[in-house]
Amino acid sequence: MTMKAPRTRLPDARSTPRFAGVCTFGRFPLFDPADQPPDWAIYGIPFDGGVTFRPGARFGPRAVREASQFARPFHLVHKVNLIEKLSIADAGDAPVSPYHIKETLDAAAAWAGKLGDPDTTRLLAIGGDHSIAYANIRASWERRGRPAGGFGLVHFDSHLDTVDSVWGEKWGHASPFIRAIEDGLINPRHMISVGVKGPLNAASDLEFASKNGMTILMREDLEGTGPALLREFVAARPDREFYLSFDVDVVDPAFAPGTGTPSIGGISSAQALSLLQNLRGIRLAGADIVEVLPAFDVSQLTALLASQIMVEILALDALRVPD
Repeated sequence: MTMKAPRTRLPDARSTPRFAGVCTFGRFPLFDPADQPPDWAIYGIPFDGGVTFRPGARFGPRAVREASQFARPFHLVHKVNLIEKLSIADAGDAPVSPYHIKETLDAAAAWAGKLGDPDTTRLLAIGGDHSIAYANIRASWERRGRPAGGFGLVHFDSHLDTVDSVWGEKWGHASPFIRAIEDGLINPRHMISVGVKGPLNAASDLEFASKNGMTILMREDLEGTGPALLREFVAARPDREFYLSFDVDVVDPAFAPGTGTPSIGGISSAQALSLLQNLRGIRLAGADIVEVLPAFDVSQLTALLASQIMVEILALDALRVPD
C-alpha cells in the first residue's frame, strides 16, 4: 500500500525512538499559530477541583501524553490513516485555577475558543475530571456558530452526570451535562448515555433523564441489542453534529483502575473500542476524554486506554474525509 503525503508529520518511529523527543499527544506536532490551522487541536485541562471522591485527575493529561507515545496512526479496523486524512496538533494545556471550578471552566473555554480556525479546527480536550467537559462543549458550540437546538451528545460513562448539585456546588463533575443542557449547548432529545450502571443514590437520579428525553443504554443493554441501538441512534440523525464525551470509568476498573470514581461491573476495554467503532458515520463537533487518575493506575492501563480512545475518536472523523 502506497502512503499518501501526510497531512500531519510524525517522527519516523523506526529511526527516532518513541521514548525520545518532546512528549506530545500521539507525537503529533506542537500547535503553532503561524502554521496552517489543524483539523484537530488536542489539549489538556489539568483540573480536578470538581471531584466527589478521589482527586488526582489533574495529572491525567500528562499521563495520557506519555502513554500515547505508542499510538499509531493507521486504524486496522477502519483501514484509515489518521495522518493522511487529518492535520492534528497538540495545543498544550488550558489555563486552570485549581481552587475555582467555574473560573477554570470559563478560562479554559475562552482559551480553547481561540485555537486554530473556528470554522475548521475542532477541539479534543483531555482531562481532568468530567467538569471540564462543559468548557470544551461551550468552546466547541461557540466555534460552530452557536447552533440552535444544541449538539447531539454521545456520552460514555458509568454515571449520568446530570445531578443538579453536590455539596452546594453546581459545576462539579456530577453536573456538566445538566449545565450544558440548561445553556442550550446540548439537546437532551439527541443525547445518549452509554454504559450507565448502578447502584444509584436514589431512583430520583433518573428523573432528569426521563423528563428531558435522554436515551440511556445501561451496561446490561450492551450485552444484547445495545450496540445496534447505538448505531441506529446516530444513523437516525445524519445531519446533526455530535459532541462525544468519554469517561474512562465506563470501563471496569479491572481494565481501567486509574480513575477517581470507579464503578464495578463495567465494560471491558475491548468492548469500549468496539462501541466507538460502531459510531462510524458520526459527525463530530468536538470531544473529550476524562477522569484518568494516574496515581491509581496500574502499568499505565488506563492511560494507554485513553490514548487509544483518542485514536478511535480521530479515526471516526478521518473516515468522513474523502480520498
